[in-house]
Amino acid sequence: MFEPDRSLLNPKFNSYVLHSLDQDKAISRYPLSNKLSQTNISGRSPLSFQEVQSRIRHNHLTVGPNGRAVYVDSDFKLIAADVDEATLVPSFHTLYELPRPIQASTVDSPHREYPSAAFINVDNLLVSDGYGSIYAIHVPQSGPARVINSYELSIPEVYESAQSSVPFRLHRVGQTSEGTCLAILSSRHYSNSSSTSSKGKVSNAKFDVWGVSIDLEAMSQDQSLQLDIVWHRRGNDVPIFVAYDDPRKAFMLLGSNPYRAIDVAAPATYEPAPDEIAPIPRAGESLDARPSEDILSLTRPPPYSWTQTSDSVTVAFPLPSDTPKNAIRVTFSPRTLTVLVQKEDTDDALSIPLPHYTAKVLWDGIQPSASFWTWDRQAEHSFGLLTLHLDKQHEGTRWAQVFALSGTRPAGDTSEDDVEVPETLDPSELYLIRESLEKYTAALQKGEDASGLGLGRGVPSLGEGEMDPEIDSADANTVCVTWVGVDGSVPSWERSLDAPFTLLSTPFPSSPAPQPTLIVKNGVDGVLFTLSEASSPSDPPEWKHTSTFSALSFVLASKRDTRFVHHVSDQAVLAFESGTRGNVYIYRNTAGIHDPVAKQAVLKIGGGAGGSLLGVGMMHTKVGKPIILCLCEGEWIVAHDVL
Repeated sequence: MFEPDRSLLNPKFNSYVLHSLDQDKAISRYPLSNKLSQTNISGRSPLSFQEVQSRIRHNHLTVGPNGRAVYVDSDFKLIAADVDEATLVPSFHTLYELPRPIQASTVDSPHREYPSAAFINVDNLLVSDGYGSIYAIHVPQSGPARVINSYELSIPEVYESAQSSVPFRLHRVGQTSEGTCLAILSSRHYSNSSSTSSKGKVSNAKFDVWGVSIDLEAMSQDQSLQLDIVWHRRGNDVPIFVAYDDPRKAFMLLGSNPYRAIDVAAPATYEPAPDEIAPIPRAGESLDARPSEDILSLTRPPPYSWTQTSDSVTVAFPLPSDTPKNAIRVTFSPRTLTVLVQKEDTDDALSIPLPHYTAKVLWDGIQPSASFWTWDRQAEHSFGLLTLHLDKQHEGTRWAQVFALSGTRPAGDTSEDDVEVPETLDPSELYLIRESLEKYTAALQKGEDASGLGLGRGVPSLGEGEMDPEIDSADANTVCVTWVGVDGSVPSWERSLDAPFTLLSTPFPSSPAPQPTLIVKNGVDGVLFTLSEASSPSDPPEWKHTSTFSALSFVLASKRDTRFVHHVSDQAVLAFESGTRGNVYIYRNTAGIHDPVAKQAVLKIGGGAGGSLLGVGMMHTKVGKPIILCLCEGEWIVAHDVL
């Protein structure tokens, strides 16, 4: 789905150079009279890891089509901010004060969400209070705001929820017809059978995604109306990004896992049996035989050895150490591998068959631009090692072998017959590792000191009940794409089998939303993909590689405290930090496709008297000049002339 164009990659890129920006000229700060608060813990049960992550990523600022920005302050007042294009000075006024629900502290109620808003069009928007109610508000360019209706989400029994209504978050609104819109909401799923451990750890958290229809022309009522649930999906976390494609009449959801209907079972995971994990002897091989007894039955060693990690495959070929480097030819392609070594006339008894693979089909795809090979003459006394480092195209996919079956080789493949080469694992080392792990886990279960050094027993008390291997090993930026039609149907072109990918950046929040673009990890680079425009709902979505931010994945890997990472078309990527530092790191694109350097800049945004950064957005002036708006706990910040 995300196939890079090699002509747009930049292997000559060297580094980013610091471009100094005048902090006083680029940043304007204005104190807020209506401040925000990050405190929203309302229940006594613990938050799951996914809920904490969602609250960190929550953007409290919403920008409308006319450049007006809105947010909800700590007193539940809907505040509008209008920025003068000439002076960039904001003016604030209260549009509406949301009713504040009252919750008893003795009741173990679900945690409320942050208030969220989304514009339907220039004069209408939806606002969620975070407690379970949503308000449709008419906001004219001049004059007072007017509430059209209020709505509540009532969960039917078919969804097996222990709560009849839950707090939800508003993600996106799409106007499907005149006077009707479809809103995308997400909420924590409280199952009848859900439970927590004795240490308070949340287990198996699930999240619901709701597509609800709102009729803006309905008559106002004295009480809240019920939201009409058009479709429903369930997944393992809160959506990271939601976009509406009007020509295709479908919503795009990005999450760590696909979002499925409750009547669609998730694919079963394959668990190998114990006999599949144990070493399997080859023909004529005896694992129990002594070395002296087995030495005469030694068979020809495999032509290569290999091992793999979650994102790479390493293949090693033994070659005579006197092989010159210019005799080695290695060619990578997304699906094939070519390895040719020129033979030399020699009578050396140590001569071995040299690798000869021509357009050999690999078991899975690789990234040619991130793959390379090395030749080490001194790896052994008489032999050297030709080592191939293959970067997996589908990170996290485990290869069963290096090459595909014979039936899949192309017409020009003249390589030798397939030889099944198991992944490198020494049976004796495997036995020792297994034995030591068994002793260690048995000692932990019995509460003994596994180290024998008098360091205490069992797991440290501070870490007991807090370790979650599934979360610790998962990449927070690995996402999948799920498409859902406005009527809840699965589009005919939906690719449900596409592998997950690593997301680096999403478009800068602005309105109207531009054509969806994503920056995807490709080796150390960030590749910008643009969604193709459609003329009808039957047109399948195609992602086209339009630009490359060289080494973006590498530089963002060191930014562990980022709260928002957004890009402005193909111009720049901005990484906003949270916490006390509050810097924004700006990585500009190269001027030319193959330029060796690009500019970067650093500006101070949050922290200090303004507090933490809570929201970002972008507005464009009438001449097309981009203005970055930043919302902190106590300050309103305008960044200009930074792109």
